[in-house]
Amino acid sequence: MKAEGTTVEEILAQIPPDRKTQFNKLHEVIVEHLPAGFEPAISYGGLGYVVPHALYPAGYHCKTSEPLPFAAIANQKNSINFYHMGIYADPKLLEWFVNEYPKHSPQKLDMGKSCIRFKKLDAIPFELIGQLMKKMAVNEWINTYESNYKK
Repeated sequence: MKAEGTTVEEILAQIPPDRKTQFNKLHEVIVEHLPAGFEPAISYGGLGYVVPHALYPAGYHCKTSEPLPFAAIANQKNSINFYHMGIYADPKLLEWFVNEYPKHSPQKLDMGKSCIRFKKLDAIPFELIGQLMKKMAVNEWINTYESNYKK
């Protein structure tokens, strides 16, 4: 579902009441643990956490007018989704996350390549998401992105 709004605040205000508390808490945990250089922003029409053009002027290779994406959250029909490009791009980080997940949530990990779907909102592993956000510095992400994806 495309988020309605052109600012982070507008998107947060549009979250349905039954999900607002958990969605806002997830956003707050991400922002609290976001390494220096990344910032919350509108990314591809949704709520993202990006490397701004001021730090990485080239932007995202698929659409250079967009800042380099790193993470995002979205309110979907049946879940709150959390996207983290670091676990998609770095097999060691993915392995760490998959091994840690059962220690933090009673729910089975429901995951795609970079997407983690939280269908049970009371089982979102906020502490683990905070730890994950701190695992990759902005320069590490830029280097990983450039070596894996930028042609």
